[in-house]
Amino acid sequence: MGNYRNFKLVYYFIAQATARAEKEKLEKDIGFFEKYLRPDKVYLEPYRAGILADEEHVNLCRKVFEKHGVAVAGGLTTTIRTPEGDEPKQRLFDTFCYNDEKMLAELRKVCSFIGGHFDEFIIDDFFFTNCTCEACRRGRDEYNRERGITDGSWKEYRLHLMEKVSREDVIAPAKAANPKCRITIKYPNWAESYQETGYNPAAQRKLFDRIYTGTEARDTVTTDQHLPRYLSYSLMTYFENMWPEHNGGGWFDPFDLHITEQYLEQAYLTAFSKPKEIMLFCFQMLTDNPFIPPLGWHLDKLDEVLDYCGNPVGIQCYLPDNCQGEDNIQDFLGMCGLPVMLTPYWPEKAEYILLTRSSACDPDVVEKLEKYVAAGGKALVTSGFVEDTMDRGIQRMTSIRFTGRRIRGRNYRVENAGVWPSTEFPRGTEEIGIPVCEFRNNATWALAKVAESEESFGLLLRDTYGKGQMLTLAVPDNFPDLYKLPGKVLTRIRREFPAGGVYLESKAGISLFPYDNDTFVLYPYVASGAQPATILIHVTGDAEALELPLRKHPVTGETIRIPPLYRRNGETVFEGRAMPGKYELCRIIKRK
Repeated sequence: MGNYRNFKLVYYFIAQATARAEKEKLEKDIGFFEKYLRPDKVYLEPYRAGILADEEHVNLCRKVFEKHGVAVAGGLTTTIRTPEGDEPKQRLFDTFCYNDEKMLAELRKVCSFIGGHFDEFIIDDFFFTNCTCEACRRGRDEYNRERGITDGSWKEYRLHLMEKVSREDVIAPAKAANPKCRITIKYPNWAESYQETGYNPAAQRKLFDRIYTGTEARDTVTTDQHLPRYLSYSLMTYFENMWPEHNGGGWFDPFDLHITEQYLEQAYLTAFSKPKEIMLFCFQMLTDNPFIPPLGWHLDKLDEVLDYCGNPVGIQCYLPDNCQGEDNIQDFLGMCGLPVMLTPYWPEKAEYILLTRSSACDPDVVEKLEKYVAAGGKALVTSGFVEDTMDRGIQRMTSIRFTGRRIRGRNYRVENAGVWPSTEFPRGTEEIGIPVCEFRNNATWALAKVAESEESFGLLLRDTYGKGQMLTLAVPDNFPDLYKLPGKVLTRIRREFPAGGVYLESKAGISLFPYDNDTFVLYPYVASGAQPATILIHVTGDAEALELPLRKHPVTGETIRIPPLYRRNGETVFEGRAMPGKYELCRIIKRK
């Protein structure tokens, strides 16, 4: 693979630094990284924000990196200043106006230059448009009028525009200069908004040679983006499933992070998805940065973890191309211990599937769901999905109806399955608000409820249909309120979906990453108030032990094995310890 066994480590070098590179300083900065890391490759950027590095500086950087055994590819960021003499246009982040011929001419020139100097380059995630100038508005209106779109929206026009620009103004000039040049498009972390600004994976994956994934999670409290950290894993699975073997890797950065573990968690979760490359953005921001020494230590540890891991498995969440709905709800569930993987294709052969309001953007989704469940499949659907498909036949599968009522509470009623079913009544620390999913008793059954006074309201509801089951989760008004659910409530949800043959009994804030070879990784997040906790790990079937392959007994030197705590109802249960910020590799040892 490279300097690491399971991935290549690469970093990105921005154009402003390429344009003024000095050999002595570059040697010194490379030395800092080599002290802690073993980089395999650099993406060297000649152009960004109107700055085009000259050939002399590009060659200087290339020679220095290659001297250090680092492969060199190219990079491009599609931002531009207002052409001289032109009136400025309102453009977020100085992204291109793709109806401005001067800007397009600059783009073609730059792509020809980069294609002529590199056999491979990647496009940073500013390759979108938000321009609303007169030319863009005119283009939108003409496009919409020709296609009968009457709501004045930008979505279809921008998708079409960026497909055209990709083909004619980026790929064509680059490959005319160098037919061997392979071009990668990197997609940002804000997947729910792609279509509104022209990011078009459905079309662009047929044009570009590779795709790449932004796994930047940011600080979840103080920044504008609402991105649960689980996204650093789930978005990688989305693009790998989208175009198998063509997802080049995961790219993260140090921006808007205030705690070292928040930066490192991006690396952990990216690695758990088994990427081809782990990219550090960017060389300049990370030089002499205190994040790098611990990252170097963890990369070696993560490499050891991945030696044992097979292919990731989980609950397949269907997010069709250009969808938008309950933004990132699947990642909030991932933060609660449900092992969620994403796919843009209908997962007809999946053991378990998850459907959200975003899934409902597929006009045929109810028919697909009905066929899947009737044949014996098991689906978890959100209340948003059910509400959005009420006029499309979901009534055939459930008695749930919505009247617009909403309730708040923190007392719960949880029904536990078994030979003799029991009921528990946990209490949350804070109230949460959920929609009232009205249902007909004995047609639909509530496995968990929010209970207040003499009334209770369905939180997790089960419908049997044909040979299978559909479970509906009433999603809180505020998605992070899922973290406030008591551990017993979350465990009841997880129990229904033991992907990889395992599920957790714990509170929120611990993610589970199972693989197809009886291994899994646990990761408890570092968050405000996070403390060590005892958890229970439920394994389907009869297991002899839970092995921790990378942990040795301090006296005997033998690999640590955890014996079962008990066996019950076809499960083997183990007790473990969750330490915030510490990932744990586990292997299930089956009984012979």
